[in-house]
Amino acid sequence: MLVRMFNFWYFFWILIGAGLTALLYFLLKNKSDKVKKWAIFSILAFALVLHFLKLLIPPYSTDETVRLRDIWFINICGANIFLFPFIFLSKSKYAKDYMFYLGVISGFLALVYPTEAIGKTVENPFVLDTIRFYIHHIIIFMGPLLMVLLGVHKISYKRVFSAPIGLLLVMLFIMLNQVLQSEIGFTNLRNEDFFAIGYRNNSFIWGPGEDALAQIFVIFSPKIFRVIPFGPYAGQEKFWPWFWIIVPVFVYVTPLAFLLCMIFDRKAFISDIKNLYIKIKNKFKKEA
Repeated sequence: MLVRMFNFWYFFWILIGAGLTALLYFLLKNKSDKVKKWAIFSILAFALVLHFLKLLIPPYSTDETVRLRDIWFINICGANIFLFPFIFLSKSKYAKDYMFYLGVISGFLALVYPTEAIGKTVENPFVLDTIRFYIHHIIIFMGPLLMVLLGVHKISYKRVFSAPIGLLLVMLFIMLNQVLQSEIGFTNLRNEDFFAIGYRNNSFIWGPGEDALAQIFVIFSPKIFRVIPFGPYAGQEKFWPWFWIIVPVFVYVTPLAFLLCMIFDRKAFISDIKNLYIKIKNKFKKEA
């Protein structure tokens, strides 16, 4: 099994994800709400358990540095694996909207651009981690989507900002994980280079680094958050952790979430626009 962009195994896992989602939808669509909820929760809980079971396979079972670093929730998908079961059990419509938007978006992107899986072969002991990678990201995509498709939760375009705000809060959660990791000895403290962001830079929280893809975020980042304001390095370029990506998150995530929402809440949006138009029209008539 060698995963390359657009080869057999690349499409194999995408089809597995789509097939499992469709199969579970048709198996559950006529079941009671209780059965639907328990089924979706079980899937999400399994993903969380699998996160810890990965300690039994390479590279986590053979490399202590990787094991101590990656058992924490240090990227967006990892954080969502931890948070989704609890969000699903909560009564917060905003949190569940976030779960749907970011689950579908991040899970889909991970399947169409599987950076962690590309290049790992069957001769490589990390092949089990490749399978684990796909299981996790299929669930990240499938669980929230089934939640909406099966009517367990109804999203609303009025709560679309739960996507960027929720993502920024999750990024803070990731930062807290990384700080705790270093402060209690799970990973090394930052090096002496003030400008280095190193391996900690999951999800671009600490800056864009040298990643070419990250440059699409830089163009919307205010300059104030890209320059050191005080101290011996004042005036030099350094991205403020988390702050630098606030505006880009709103710029990119909000329209993506809105487009997703229009698949399921289009009628409500159109109805509200029509009602608003009528109110404005009547107001101008009265004034005339």
